[in-house]
Amino acid sequence: MVVTRSCRTLLVIVSLALLAGCAASPRDTVSRAPEDYFARQLPGLPGGGDPMMSPVDNPIRQVRSLHNPPPALVRQALLAQHERWVGTPYRLGGTTERGIDCSALVQHVFNDTFRLALPRSTGRQVHQGTPVARDELQAGDLVFFRPPGAYDHVGIYVGDGYFLHASTSRGVKLSRLDNAYWRRHYWQARRALEPTQLAQRVAASGES
Repeated sequence: MVVTRSCRTLLVIVSLALLAGCAASPRDTVSRAPEDYFARQLPGLPGGGDPMMSPVDNPIRQVRSLHNPPPALVRQALLAQHERWVGTPYRLGGTTERGIDCSALVQHVFNDTFRLALPRSTGRQVHQGTPVARDELQAGDLVFFRPPGAYDHVGIYVGDGYFLHASTSRGVKLSRLDNAYWRRHYWQARRALEPTQLAQRVAASGES
């Protein structure tokens, strides 16, 4: 009986020692995460998670992430300016909705839409930015004409062959660039600011 009791006591002591050793092992006290846990994409981050939790559609972020932003962004802003000014009568030297000339319209549109200050006169606007070939026009480019008379004419290319301008006969309107009259008197085009920058300014203006 003594030997048996001693054996039991010894077994208890050994068992307690083994349990204490396991509890003290740092490797086993922390449960391991799955091997791919830290490679998972969290919801709401690009490239993973629920697609419905994708980042908020921010136009500035979208523009900055693209090398060639959608021309639609600039085009829509210019069409909004057309809606504002359409039908305004032409008046040489005019700068308001009671009457406006071509260079003043361009100046207003660029200031309001792109937060870009252009000179007041056509003669100075034609020296802004860089020259652009006619077949490479993009929305926001300045288009210049030399019709009969003492004054040159300027408008803003909107896209799809149209430009916004203050016509001497019908006031502010959209005209076709390939119209026989405008095609005959076409002079040159200038890009006052790169399309990417124009799009960024449109987006920033919309956010504010």
